[in-house]
Amino acid sequence: MRPDWREVLRDPVQWLGTGLFSGLVPKAPGTAGSAAGLLVWVLVLDERALPVQLGVIFVSLLAGVWICAHTSRCWGVHDHGAIVWDEWVGQWIACLILPAFGGLEWLFAFVLFRYFDIRKPWPVSWLDRNLGGGWGIMLDDVAAGLMALAVSLWFVWWLP
Repeated sequence: MRPDWREVLRDPVQWLGTGLFSGLVPKAPGTAGSAAGLLVWVLVLDERALPVQLGVIFVSLLAGVWICAHTSRCWGVHDHGAIVWDEWVGQWIACLILPAFGGLEWLFAFVLFRYFDIRKPWPVSWLDRNLGGGWGIMLDDVAAGLMALAVSLWFVWWLP
């Protein structure tokens, strides 16, 4: 089922749920949404102080529980692929506290986040299967973002 563009355009909450429409691409909406989230990080959030970044992520996570649940209810599908607000927040977590040397760390964090979000290793898979509603939609991506951040930081700090 594809979301009805007219319905999405009438509801600003669905604008956010679809990652400002980035999740509405016909192929690989999660990847498109993650790329849009990375772009927002690079253009808006990267130069902010860490407390501001953490605050934005925390508020976006809490708001995302409602945003994703609302969008899911409107469409009658739990965690539809076009709902990508959770990818945005997960991608932001994956980029948190990474130094930016020409953007390679961001690219690495992007690839890792997509890997963990798609493959869903434990605990991502457990959260995806066992939590419902907006929390279930959001928290598996939060876990994927944390895993991507941990691996990225290990590579940045421990490898020559």
